[in-house]
Amino acid sequence: MSVHVDTFVRDNLPPRDQWPEFRFTLPELQFPSRYNASSILDAAIASGHGARNAVLFSSATLTYEMLLREASRIAHVLMHEYGLVPGNRVLIHSSNTRLSIAVWWGVFRAGGVAVGTMPMLRPHELALILNKAQISHAIVDSHRATELEQARADAPPLKHIISTDDLERRMANAPNDFHAVPTAADDPALIAFTSGTTGTPKGCVHFHRDIAAMAETFSRHVLQPKPADIFIGTPPLAFTFGLGAGVIFPASAGAATVICDKPGFDVLADTIAQHKATTLFTSPTGYRALMKQDMAKLASLHTCVSAGEHLPRATSDQWFERTGIRIIDGIGSTEMIHIFVSARADDIRPGATGKAVPGYEATLLSDSDEPFDGEGEGRLAIRGPTGCRYLADERQKNYVANGWNVTGDIYRRDADGYFWYVSRADDMIISSGYNIGAPEVENALLTHDAVAECAVIGAPDEQRGQIVKAFVVLKPGVSADERALQDHVKATIAPYKYPRAIQFVAELPKTHTGKLQRFKLREPS
Repeated sequence: MSVHVDTFVRDNLPPRDQWPEFRFTLPELQFPSRYNASSILDAAIASGHGARNAVLFSSATLTYEMLLREASRIAHVLMHEYGLVPGNRVLIHSSNTRLSIAVWWGVFRAGGVAVGTMPMLRPHELALILNKAQISHAIVDSHRATELEQARADAPPLKHIISTDDLERRMANAPNDFHAVPTAADDPALIAFTSGTTGTPKGCVHFHRDIAAMAETFSRHVLQPKPADIFIGTPPLAFTFGLGAGVIFPASAGAATVICDKPGFDVLADTIAQHKATTLFTSPTGYRALMKQDMAKLASLHTCVSAGEHLPRATSDQWFERTGIRIIDGIGSTEMIHIFVSARADDIRPGATGKAVPGYEATLLSDSDEPFDGEGEGRLAIRGPTGCRYLADERQKNYVANGWNVTGDIYRRDADGYFWYVSRADDMIISSGYNIGAPEVENALLTHDAVAECAVIGAPDEQRGQIVKAFVVLKPGVSADERALQDHVKATIAPYKYPRAIQFVAELPKTHTGKLQRFKLREPS
């Protein structure tokens, strides 16, 4: 059923026996055999949202009818002026902008395979992705085009670099009624590269039906947006957390999304106030930063979502005390495309991630990779309508076990079936025979008034095997010594879990998406 002329992605999917088991248990997950993800825009217009605002930026707006016309012009330019054929990969190297949202829809509409990249990537990092995905076309912010030119020197597959200025010039004369290429529901639509928290990024392939599935699961059943909602957030659209939050979820509900003029939490707070945004997506770090702003600017918010890293209970409670809004926590992964365990409203238990999102199943695995029921602790495993398919990568075998997607996270399940984050599997610290989850120590440190951020790892120790070591960023103008923080942790959680070594640092190493890079903390200084 595939219409891909360029079959590179399909040819480089993992062997079928290494795929996870896919389940489509909800009526809304029964996609037709022919399905193009850009039909989400057509559906929004068919539902009467054509004249509604789709994208808000500065003092201007795009309605859904205008957005569809822009996406159609982009698809026309790609196919008829740059020779794109279905299945070609298109790099999108851009900040979150009005045009970049239309570009995502346009690439899907033309039957291309979109590959988003973080705007801060350097030429050698871009070249790695260009070669891995054999990318032929790149759409790039005009002021970043030089980076792509430099990357192309080491990436022979790249034939066309299209600056946003050039794209807009060509769009001006392009027809606006491009009909979506009739892709198969299981034609690849997206290669999402992992953010590199543990080394070399992996390319995660997602189909057209997967793009819609994230809206029909987490957004429909947990987020529950309305057409009157206005989305805003910090995740880059190249990060699947941001693609859902800023592009797919609003369109699936006929709601609007707001683009900030520039980065910064002061700008974010001002933009929320200006456009009366209702639905916020950011990381725990983002919520802590927003609490330093004028909270009156956030009065229009009614729904707040956190993902990308574990949400500490201290941050959840502080936000609730300041706003009256309980943050929706969630765990997702690039491999699964978006959030698969979460809870909303009265179902939220502060500190717990939640339960499986409708459409997904969640369980824990024993050391022998066997699922078990009831209370206990083990590796989190997921199956549902989306799942891991790495592009030509031997690490596929590490992510899938007996049909389950194994995320690499250790979770505890309580008697009511709620999942509580313990640690990443490689972040479990074993000290003198005790298992200590790094996030539990971090959560305890974050309840100290002097601590702005922290990260905990296991450091080698001859006597204990490992000791708990903390890296701490203090709040500006506040001081605290090692002993004070150690005593605070001992008084907050079991004393044996306290950090026996504390190093004060100015900042923590993070990816372009804001995720902590623990492996860098483990490197010899």
